[in-house]
Amino acid sequence: MTHDWSRYWRSDTGRIEAMHAHFERHVYHRHSHDTYSFGVTETGAQAFACRGESRLSAAGMVMAFNPDDPHDGHATDALGFTYRIVHLVPEEIDASLADLAGRPVGSPLFVDPVLDDPVLAATLRRLHRALLPDDGVDTATPLRRAELVDTAVRLLVARGATGRPGPATVPAARSLAVAARRYLDGTYLSGLDTAELAAATGASRFAVYRAFRATFGLSPSDYQRQLRLRYARRLLTAGTPVALAAGTAGFADQAHLTRWFRRCYAITPAAYVAATG
Repeated sequence: MTHDWSRYWRSDTGRIEAMHAHFERHVYHRHSHDTYSFGVTETGAQAFACRGESRLSAAGMVMAFNPDDPHDGHATDALGFTYRIVHLVPEEIDASLADLAGRPVGSPLFVDPVLDDPVLAATLRRLHRALLPDDGVDTATPLRRAELVDTAVRLLVARGATGRPGPATVPAARSLAVAARRYLDGTYLSGLDTAELAAATGASRFAVYRAFRATFGLSPSDYQRQLRLRYARRLLTAGTPVALAAGTAGFADQAHLTRWFRRCYAITPAAYVAATG
């Protein structure tokens, strides 16, 4: 019998989300978020693949994912792992850093997705408990939450960020992948196939697939599904019934959406709707 459980919270603005979970059998499908995601492992260990390497986050370690960082995840043994994670939209990060510097400074880049830093771990736990209290009693004021977010962001960037994204040379394969992603961004609700994507980018189906996978860590179909999931989340946040959101976002039915929601977010659409704080 599995003992998996999860609790989820999201702010009424949708700019901050938090989850507290224990997983023994749940396996995350490879996915990404359009947010920065910062987690701290409390017990056990989680293994995952990210940025072309196998990673391990054991008790006390911090995970730091940039927006659109593809990753998966599973327990390393039958006892499972418990962790807390906070998702922050990039604008939340940028605003905190701009306030600190007195001017816009751009978005940070976290190169190492696993950080062994007790100070960061303690800071994340403190923030997480203010967002999603262990006893379910919400005592943190909005002002206190904002202060803890600012503190966590500044420490994470100071102790964990190793650079800021900037202009770089774009080789042919990356240029092809970027063109394919741009096309998918505008057509993800359509029933396009590989031939259409190849025609849109002027390359063969196999060249598009290889370039996309190498550049973004996901296949074009995985990326399309990710965009549909994000659209479904926006629909749910706006009050759209789950069944209608599923069809509108391109899923076969409510069960299809629920299955992928659980695989990528470890909660059901109904639980996501109920989590607004």
